[in-house]
Amino acid sequence: MNKYFKSAYLFGVLGGVLGLVSFLVLSIFYEDPTTLNLVFGYVITPVSIYLALRYFKDYFNQGYLSFAEGMSVGFVTYMLLAIISFLGIYVVLAISPDFFELIKENKVQTLIDSRETIVSQVGEASFNATLDSVKEMVNSDVALNDAIWKIIPGLFFTIIISIILRKNPN
Repeated sequence: MNKYFKSAYLFGVLGGVLGLVSFLVLSIFYEDPTTLNLVFGYVITPVSIYLALRYFKDYFNQGYLSFAEGMSVGFVTYMLLAIISFLGIYVVLAISPDFFELIKENKVQTLIDSRETIVSQVGEASFNATLDSVKEMVNSDVALNDAIWKIIPGLFFTIIISIILRKNPN
């Protein structure tokens, strides 16, 4: 069982650390690095999954990869990536409450700036509920949002990459 997860651990941890580093670097240049960090997550997640599956296939499984093995290794990879990213962002925001307040203010301002468009699409009540929700946001919400947007694409990319890399012994 351990052979299934050695590559997942390696590339999941690497992807999680890169996700945290991107958040920190983007926070230097932007008041609200969360949106751009999500975009970076869309890049690093499939790359981490691909590398984990390829590494497992080539170095632990004699060049073979079943769909089930790919899904198992991919799952561990994107979950580790999401957990490490979550914990890192949570700690950064807990240590720096002023930074968190700046992110929250930017999110509230973005909603207010887009008010007319949002109200025309979903209605006044929905806009007000969203605005109230953002105003009550806590730092774990920011970290959890980042983690969720690594898990959802992670599942999708794991399915696709597992199918592409699948090779069963004849």
